[in-house]
Amino acid sequence: MTSSAPRRTVLAAVLAAAAGAAAPPLAAAAGAPARRSVPPPPAPTARTKSPVDYHAWTAAADWHHGTADGTRVVAAARPGIALARPAGTTVYRDPHTNKTATWEYATWTSPVHRLPVPATEAVASWNAHTPAGTWIAVELRGTYSDGSRTPWYVMGRWTAGDGESDIRRTSVDDQKDGRSAVSTDTFAVDDPSSGLRLAAYQLRVTLHRRPGSTDTPTVWRLGAMASDLPDRFEVPASAPGLVGRELQVPRYSQEIHKGQYPQYDNGGEAWCSPTSSQMIIEHWGRRPTKQQLSWVDPSYADPQVCHAARYTFDYQYEGCGNWPFNAAYAATYRDLQAVVTRLSSLTDVERLVHAGIPVITSQSFLKTELDGAGYGTAGHLMTVIGFTPSGDVIANDPASPDDPAVRRVYNRRQFENIWLRTKRHDDKGQVKSGSGGVCYLYFPVRVSAVQRGALAAVGVR
Repeated sequence: MTSSAPRRTVLAAVLAAAAGAAAPPLAAAAGAPARRSVPPPPAPTARTKSPVDYHAWTAAADWHHGTADGTRVVAAARPGIALARPAGTTVYRDPHTNKTATWEYATWTSPVHRLPVPATEAVASWNAHTPAGTWIAVELRGTYSDGSRTPWYVMGRWTAGDGESDIRRTSVDDQKDGRSAVSTDTFAVDDPSSGLRLAAYQLRVTLHRRPGSTDTPTVWRLGAMASDLPDRFEVPASAPGLVGRELQVPRYSQEIHKGQYPQYDNGGEAWCSPTSSQMIIEHWGRRPTKQQLSWVDPSYADPQVCHAARYTFDYQYEGCGNWPFNAAYAATYRDLQAVVTRLSSLTDVERLVHAGIPVITSQSFLKTELDGAGYGTAGHLMTVIGFTPSGDVIANDPASPDDPAVRRVYNRRQFENIWLRTKRHDDKGQVKSGSGGVCYLYFPVRVSAVQRGALAAVGVR
């Protein structure tokens, strides 16, 4: 991505436009709304190999095929891995609290996943339960197309909490090997024009807990999206297909939180990502408990949005727009799964919405490029909840003055282009990057056959 910058600035930029080398491993390293009967969408047509590959380890067989050092497979309705016995101990100095502590750890390393189309970028994402005093580190090691390998790159250090016994969830800066680098949450080849590509990769997750504790993180899903997208300012237009359905999704404005809890990315005007995440979490019938929201000022409306901002906050990036952290936050809710991937067109979104799955999209645009938005942005998240009979996009846009104004209808062609393109011009005429179709998909562990088919059609299982 070249696109790490666009979604980072979020609505702070919206308003401005509108008015260690890889750290070594730490150790020697249902509640869904009632559904009406929906006919299945047509089967996808055959196509050439996609430039986007999402692959995950999530089934019991997947976990058994990896290399475990101290982890065990949890055989349950939702299979995962947990810390069974310490493989060793490590000392971690938290750069955000300056606290140094000793941790027991265990690791699980995936098999090598060879990419059908060698990639220039990769974004990992995960679903995990991390009780107080536990955390995980997710790393990626790639094999280049010339056969050499990257170091183990840290793709995130994650815990759901931020209490006295917890580390602070964080990305890791300054990871590079002279051929590739990690920008917050995105691995990228430095010079795609050289022909160098990521041909394969492994993921490693390290589970941590306090020495002597019996608590353990549990990881249910571990995966990555890898892609090789061409540089393009314009993308082909898709023809409307499965249109005319609108999902009932709660509407939350980030703007009503302006100035609230500025320690989390300067307050609500930069909270598009967690606000979008919270809308979809609640679409599936999940929400924070009254006790979980007890820290929020009772005079604030929609306290769950404040909660989402706090618990997606990346202490290194100093923002709430870390893509995998938003997915990991969504997956802390009962039986929810979450992935970060890329889609190829609004046809993919139509298929998902038709099946009852809303889509959170990332886009950058000038004020003149999206009619009706009323702002421009270097990076913004919103949720696609439906399509008009003519195929235009119905979106819950959190960059709205209040909750009732959140539902918007955007021109299909304009929306598709600003979301899928990889290059754009800013208001000074300078070339900047676009997200290339990045999206978050949140869905329950148990989905219908139609939903399972829609997910499979976009490469998610």
